[in-house]
Amino acid sequence: MSDRATEILKDTFGYASFRGEQGAIISRVVGGHDALVIMPTGGGKSLCYQIPALMREGTGIVVSPLIALMKDQVDALRELGIRAAYINSTLGMGEAWEAEQLMTAGEFDLVYVAPERLVTGRFLDLLSRTKLGLFAIDEAHCVSQWGHDFRPEYLQLSVLHDRFPDVPRIALTATADEPTRKDILSRLDLGEEDLFLAGFDRPNIRYRIVERTKPREQLLAFLQSEHPEDSGIVYCMSRKGVEETAEFLCKNGFPAIPYHAGLETHVREEHQQRFLREEHLIITATIAFGMGIDKPDVRFVAHLDLPKSMEAYYQETGRAGRDGLASQAWMTYGYNDVARVMRFIDESGAREEQKRIEKEKLNALLGYCETTRCRRRVLLEYFGDELEKDCGNCDTCLAPVRTWDGTEAARKALSCIYRTDQVFGAGHLADVLRGMDTQKINDFGHKRLSTYGIGREFSKRKWSSIFRQLVAQGFARVDAAHGSLKLTGESKAVLQGKVEVRLRDEPERVVKSRKKDGRGKQSVTFADKGDEALYEALRQTRNDLAKEQGIPPYVIFHNSTLAEIVTVKPGSLSKFGTVSGVGRTKLQKYGKVFLEVVLAHGRKDAGEDEVTGGRGSELKYEAAWQESVGEETGEYDGGDEDNYPDDMPHY
Repeated sequence: MSDRATEILKDTFGYASFRGEQGAIISRVVGGHDALVIMPTGGGKSLCYQIPALMREGTGIVVSPLIALMKDQVDALRELGIRAAYINSTLGMGEAWEAEQLMTAGEFDLVYVAPERLVTGRFLDLLSRTKLGLFAIDEAHCVSQWGHDFRPEYLQLSVLHDRFPDVPRIALTATADEPTRKDILSRLDLGEEDLFLAGFDRPNIRYRIVERTKPREQLLAFLQSEHPEDSGIVYCMSRKGVEETAEFLCKNGFPAIPYHAGLETHVREEHQQRFLREEHLIITATIAFGMGIDKPDVRFVAHLDLPKSMEAYYQETGRAGRDGLASQAWMTYGYNDVARVMRFIDESGAREEQKRIEKEKLNALLGYCETTRCRRRVLLEYFGDELEKDCGNCDTCLAPVRTWDGTEAARKALSCIYRTDQVFGAGHLADVLRGMDTQKINDFGHKRLSTYGIGREFSKRKWSSIFRQLVAQGFARVDAAHGSLKLTGESKAVLQGKVEVRLRDEPERVVKSRKKDGRGKQSVTFADKGDEALYEALRQTRNDLAKEQGIPPYVIFHNSTLAEIVTVKPGSLSKFGTVSGVGRTKLQKYGKVFLEVVLAHGRKDAGEDEVTGGRGSELKYEAAWQESVGEETGEYDGGDEDNYPDDMPHY
């Protein structure tokens, strides 16, 4: 890695060293070569094109699918002293024209643009008159029809290689299995040697899946016990579910706002901006929300409905804990999810080959939900990654799952599917097995079946679990149109007793909620109460600054940076500049303000008089300040200054 790249990393971004493959990727792009980067959310993908854009001659063009987030991305770069801009339909005609002229004049380091605009003849002509440093294609999985979020306009990005063959391209995504990776390489005309697979593990995220009973009550209990004052995302499949869940949370003391494509544009934009700028706010959303969200302090992502694939699950849960602090991915899961997702796939209008692949992806997700192994190892194996030992930070590690020999129960269940002509769902089948006297059983004459009443040893909930696990293991399948259960080619061996079926032992659970009483578990904790008070003072200072400037608080400093300030307790600006996440521009702009908070806190601990006048006022203890920062105060004086696409079918 060149000294120049390391210098930019420290001076501009405030980090001491590169992580993982970052250095190798940056070297390759700076050298004029292409790259496909598969790197987990929060792993530092953006640096892989931002630093080369600062090092190479010309402007870096960033292709981003979400214009609603471009302003926040550009604001964050400008806070670092980087000359960045966006050109999209939110700008007025005059503003767009001015930005285009500045771009062609070479006045920007980075320019963000949506793919729809990029591939127009007019914009390509503008690019031909611009000195180009690189192209960065963000969310590159959108180019693949086998990916989980295919965007047809991404297919046209091959024009970049045709029109500008000497400009390096870097494609980036957090989620791409092997077929998707190959598709991206092919469609963007990249070579195998361009692939950088940086791993998929997010060790700070705890993965938990619970059997669905009363999902909203389960969610409430989860929030009350573990995230009473945290920001998070709750994903629901339908717009109605989004609205009702937000209302439910608000009624139970949790500030929540909905987001889906059915809301008016200005409402969606307002809710998105509130979520990015406010702390302790929950957003309930369909998948129309989330891709490209940079908010680092999302402490949990909850799913009340099953995602469509492992890729979708990984990307959506990956929006938690981008700052590297402890976070959770929590999901409720039930049998009805399977039929719902299968129906979406069948009704999607996709080609049969694509539907087949989507169903295989769904089956992989079902296996993940029902696994008795370390959940993180199963997740990573899907993407071709490995973990040497169990993670110790998922539900199956923290509370190992017992299994039992369910062969006989499986034979009863499959026989009942067959005897009822494979046209009924799990609820009715469980009633038949348990010998219930229902109107439906009487109407269809199912009391005469040999399987009627042969499963009285299990509750209806237990039979539901058995049917769900049989589907996950491929011994039964769900008919997408009606939600009924059918046999598969693997069923015969079970019915004949040739295959042992091991099932999860899921004990009866009671959902309990408790009163919201205090902060609960936090991602940032301190043993010393004085440190906690300093952290809160720093956080309040940051929030006040962000509100004044109309930017999200994390654009100033991440929570992890504030926590390091508490740990280091810098006594001078030079020491403050060593904190991770504090680059030269932020040191100049914010160093004195935050150092004042640290020094004032130190004086309080020492029993001296408190500083009065608040942030921005003259220091009462000017002599102490001058002594702490010395001559540096002269050097750092404050210095240099949706259009979301329409809601597509969920799957």
